[in-house]
Amino acid sequence: MTSRCWRWWGRSAWPWTRPLSAGSTPSFRHQFSTQEKTPQICVVGSGPAGFYTAQHLLKQHPQAHVDIYEKQPVPFGLVRFGVAPDHPEVKNVINTFTQTAHSGRCAFWGNVEVGRDVTVPELREAYHAVVLSYGAEDHRALEIPGEELPGVCSARAFVGWYNGLPENQELKPDLSCDTAVILGQGNVALDVARILLTPPEHLEKTDITKAALGVLRQSQVKTVWLVGRRGPLQVAFTIKELREMIQLPGTRPILDPVDFLGLQDRLKGTARRQSTMPTEVPRPRKRLTELLLRTAMEKPGPEEAARWASASRAWGLRFFRSPQQVLPSPDGRGAAGVRLAVTRLEGVGEATRAVPTGAMEDLPCGLVLSSVGYKSRPIDPSVPFDCKLGVIPNVEGRVTDVPGLYCSGWVKRGPTGVIATTMTDSFLTGQTLLQDLKAGLLPSGPRPGSAAIQALLSSRGVQPVSFSDWEKLDAEEVARGQSTGKPREKLVDPQEMLRLLGH
Repeated sequence: MTSRCWRWWGRSAWPWTRPLSAGSTPSFRHQFSTQEKTPQICVVGSGPAGFYTAQHLLKQHPQAHVDIYEKQPVPFGLVRFGVAPDHPEVKNVINTFTQTAHSGRCAFWGNVEVGRDVTVPELREAYHAVVLSYGAEDHRALEIPGEELPGVCSARAFVGWYNGLPENQELKPDLSCDTAVILGQGNVALDVARILLTPPEHLEKTDITKAALGVLRQSQVKTVWLVGRRGPLQVAFTIKELREMIQLPGTRPILDPVDFLGLQDRLKGTARRQSTMPTEVPRPRKRLTELLLRTAMEKPGPEEAARWASASRAWGLRFFRSPQQVLPSPDGRGAAGVRLAVTRLEGVGEATRAVPTGAMEDLPCGLVLSSVGYKSRPIDPSVPFDCKLGVIPNVEGRVTDVPGLYCSGWVKRGPTGVIATTMTDSFLTGQTLLQDLKAGLLPSGPRPGSAAIQALLSSRGVQPVSFSDWEKLDAEEVARGQSTGKPREKLVDPQEMLRLLGH
């Protein structure tokens, strides 16, 4: 039984930036009766899940009106605050979202925190349907001794810090140490390692914040270890991010050939039956593992060998290690290392798990970043929430036991997948909502929509930020960046944003 507690990027050729293709889902256009003609729908969250849900509803229903509420004064969620500054091409999907926001049937209301400024029941009273798409704005804790020490923070907070997320601007990471340890081996872990080791001059023309770039210029970090409980066959990062790390200027990889013994045979399908690797390896996983193998086992070519020999920085993957404790410095005012349990693998394929062997080892460092996953939070006491899984209980996007309430994105399925996964997931939730509308399962009769909510917000002293307001802030950021050759200099203080808008 589900536990409940009460109380969250693209070129035009990329699949998630193209309009929904004909036949990909059945269109509901021109199939709605008179009482269904002007549904008022509210979406909470303006990241990929929120905008893709809105895009689908507007495309598939010719009269639907969609209001998008966002707690930040600025839109786009993880596209703005999560995508690495040296991956600008991924952020091009903002152009698609901007087209959606410019629709005459769509409105953006920023600087409105649902659950604080307005409740979910108030939204449900004002709209025919409410979609919760607020993502995963927390991180999974390590739950080990020493996690609270200075010098220990989540990779999520570190990413928010260099990307200008207001709540993380006080982080001020201490990069005066020689070695950093990242606990986790996913794409976020590689993003953080890459930003730590990239020569600062290579970040000067990105949208990284001015403050973060200043700290990185003074960084003394020379070595970054990425630690995983399992082995090379179970890493969660993708080949693009791995290739970027291998080719990173001024750095060299450190991989222990012992960790890769026997892997070549497994990739060729000659592994023994009790192997922890299935005989058939999916092609993406095979290509990723082959790149790891070549890097670890083969002698580099002359050019690469020369580059690695002159490198002043290094990164490495530590496999079969599970964190047990963050070790304090002698004065107790910081981290001095991580105590790791040595593990071995049991099980086959996806069921492979790491079990401790009893051996321990200490890995010295001065900075520890936990990258073991994001986590959604409950948004409102009226909304069911599965605390263990960190999601809103739902069936195909319909929130359990709450008619007219839906969810999409990470708060629906958990913090997994890439932006294209979120696009598909959000389209499906939109489709579910439209099916319920057509079947007469949503409230009949008119609903006031944003008019009622704006009156409530006004009475509570909340001043929403419109999309045209955001475009003024956008222009200000671009103007500030021009003097230094950056695409933009992000505003990081919500109060400054509101002052610039005259709020």
